Amino acid sequence: MYLGIDTSNYTSSCAVYDEENDIFYSKKQLLPVADGQLGLRQSDAVFHHTKNLPPLLAELCSQFADNITAVGASYAPRDVSGSYMPCFSVGEGYANVISATLNVNRYAFSHQAGHIAAALWSSGQHQLVNERFIAFHVSGGTTDVLLVEPDDADIFRIEMLASSLDLKAGQAVDRVGVMLGLPFPAGVELDKLSLRSEKEYKIQPFMRDGSCSFSGVENKCRQMLDAGESKEDIAKYCISYICTAVKKMTESALKRAGDIPVLYAGGVMSNTIINKTLSNEFGGFFAEPYYSSDNAAGTAYLTYLKEKRK
Repeated sequence: MYLGIDTSNYTSSCAVYDEENDIFYSKKQLLPVADGQLGLRQSDAVFHHTKNLPPLLAELCSQFADNITAVGASYAPRDVSGSYMPCFSVGEGYANVISATLNVNRYAFSHQAGHIAAALWSSGQHQLVNERFIAFHVSGGTTDVLLVEPDDADIFRIEMLASSLDLKAGQAVDRVGVMLGLPFPAGVELDKLSLRSEKEYKIQPFMRDGSCSFSGVENKCRQMLDAGESKEDIAKYCISYICTAVKKMTESALKRAGDIPVLYAGGVMSNTIINKTLSNEFGGFFAEPYYSSDNAAGTAYLTYLKEKRK
């Protein structure tokens, strides 16, 4: 059994990977955000993780504590120098304590690597751990196009190919959702709204060297709302813009990296319209919705892979 912990700016989560049965046991809890707000300050996120993790870990580990072989935690948002968010220090701290208490190895991975690993496992593409592929990580804090290659030391070697030029796709979803009166994070409810629209939009997102701008989405949706257009159509426009942008980013990445598999990870990629469109266009692989949103399953899976290689 391999324990993973992830403390993002959205969710407190822990998971155990059962190697023998190839399944996860997971516990997670969204961080509370007041109505009308667009997230939390890092100090508040740290406080809520400190409060959330003990009961989550107690409930999960009460079943498996005697069988934990190794523990891993997310330590930073990305695998790049200087990547840091205080909220991840909470999960790291608990991993250190558990490692010392159980006398098992402890590993550290980026939040981004965890998303990629969770998407690989959930989509049934375990073999890509040993192959070269393109990965999208599209969430509230990240809109990255990544070239992922196998690495003996760190499981993945990740190179940035492109990113958002300004606003992240998940930020656009949340800002438009809150504008429409939806709870934060707004992805699930905005998805439902968009599916009730029959409008079709021709989108021409601004692109530069394979990267895309998302800053105009919020302003356009505000104009539509002020003009009296329906919430359903506004939601559809927002999702259509993001879908078209990710499509163009995929085309650019494939031209640069060659005809290799494409994996879509991150909470935004669980959207129904985006999933269907990109699956049809590129044969891309998607995680199940639970494993697209922030979770510790990918960290637990990376912990398993790291321990086995050691």
